[in-house]
Amino acid sequence: MPEYSRSRLQTWIRAGQVCLDGKICTDVKFRLAGSEQLQIEVEPDPEKLPDEPEDIPLNIVFEDEHILVINKPAGLVVHPGSGNHAGTLLNALLWHDPEAAGLPRAGIVHRLDKDTSGLMVVARTLTAQTDLVRQLQARTVKRHYAAVVINCPPEHGTVDQAIDRHPTQRTKMTVMPGGREARTHFKLIERLQGAAWIECVLDTGRTHQIRVHMAHLGFPLIGDPVYGAKRRQPVEAAYFPRQALHAFELGLVHPATGRAMNWRVELPDDLVELIERLRRPA
Repeated sequence: MPEYSRSRLQTWIRAGQVCLDGKICTDVKFRLAGSEQLQIEVEPDPEKLPDEPEDIPLNIVFEDEHILVINKPAGLVVHPGSGNHAGTLLNALLWHDPEAAGLPRAGIVHRLDKDTSGLMVVARTLTAQTDLVRQLQARTVKRHYAAVVINCPPEHGTVDQAIDRHPTQRTKMTVMPGGREARTHFKLIERLQGAAWIECVLDTGRTHQIRVHMAHLGFPLIGDPVYGAKRRQPVEAAYFPRQALHAFELGLVHPATGRAMNWRVELPDDLVELIERLRRPA
């Protein structure tokens, strides 16, 4: 039930609104064996207003009746939430295709942070959405990112460190034993002045994963206000207003045709300018 948050589902379980094989179960940590039947008494949120369509331009890379692939600009929030009730990708999708209102989250199956740019896939049917969610869970969706980090990491490596919410700073994620499995592969593309251009490939898709993992190694992303704020950035990058991260390649199996598909986009202008500045001799 992707249209409902985990906390809302947990609230309903604790309130006795979920039946497991015909009996009320209030234990949110009860582990299922498989094949059980769940019945959920859905309670609408009285404070939740319908999301409104908004005429926000979309950079569409691919579109058919099943999926939509977009190149999201930096600064665009993916889904309405606290402090962002309008002006989001979801609002734009509802304008682009009014039938998206019939899908959970208007067909959105994964996210990029507000200030991360790049490729995202959106479902246009419930069948496609279910298939894409399963591909993400099976980790068969290929996602490649370009990033510019402070200092220069090794030529290649893998970060295999669990991630969970920070115990005291709840808006942050952190590497934490016992957290959710997270794995990031990286390789060096180019050494720069006090920085490096790298490529990252995700095996998992945890919140802020690349930002957390690279900061954990001591190579936070340039412009990252959360995970790189305490590290001194190269003077040439001091102006950069966002985390230097862009999803430039996306690969998946088309949910209707079964054909493997792949898309690539160029780096955005601001990232190209940042790399050029960092190439100049000190």
